Amino acid sequence: MGLTKDLRIALWQCESRTGDVPGNMARLDAALEESARRSVDLLVTPEMVVSGYSLDAEAARHLADPPGGAIAEQVRSMARHHRVGVLYGCAERGREGLVYNAIRCVDRSGTPVATHHKTHLFGDLDRGMVTPGATVPPVVDVGGWRLGLLTCYEVEFPELVRSLAVRGADAVCVPTANMIEYDAVQDVLLRARALENQVFVAYANYCGREGDLVYGGRSEIVAPTGEVRVEAGREPDLVVADLDRSTLARSRLRYPYLADRRPDLYRRGWL
Repeated sequence: MGLTKDLRIALWQCESRTGDVPGNMARLDAALEESARRSVDLLVTPEMVVSGYSLDAEAARHLADPPGGAIAEQVRSMARHHRVGVLYGCAERGREGLVYNAIRCVDRSGTPVATHHKTHLFGDLDRGMVTPGATVPPVVDVGGWRLGLLTCYEVEFPELVRSLAVRGADAVCVPTANMIEYDAVQDVLLRARALENQVFVAYANYCGREGDLVYGGRSEIVAPTGEVRVEAGREPDLVVADLDRSTLARSRLRYPYLADRRPDLYRRGWL
């Protein structure tokens, strides 16, 4: 794909179904089928969509898929069949026996592109369920675009998003499980992250209730201008928007934050 091609992204906003791996995989297949009908290049799911989010450590370990495991192979087959790339969340069992909150990116040919382990854990549920990752969030090539990958709470840290932008990200994709009491993330932070870093932000959230958790929905794609291109409501949905090079180029001329950085000063201890 050429560098001038738009990238069509779908955000799958769904309810979290704890422990129902077969049902969740069937729902993912249906979301990929719908994405294919809408000529989508990449589908972004919520965080831990394969297992459901609200798990204890024992359940997370039981449901965790190893790298190259059965879940990974099934998703690769789905992506290849539908010719749609997918960024999906799952529990992953590392070789050292630890369990991570993982997001995995697979391209439309079914080829694995990257895996990221969530580095910044939120609250007792996260910390009691998985081990924090220790590697830098990746920037990967998908459809001629450079995509930075973060998980949920990580997008709320300006250092992480700026790091992705400095490494050449055109967009930041964020599987998430954000609760309704934290709507300020969608109202303020995502728009700020997109504008200050001159990237698109694609944020895919759950909706509905899971145990004591009530998710806020409102999955959205934000342009580097701070404009919300598309936003879901509170109910299950699949929303689609195109990321276009012309908006990225014009916005970076108008808001030259990346070009005007002074790393020489920052290295003196300002940050």
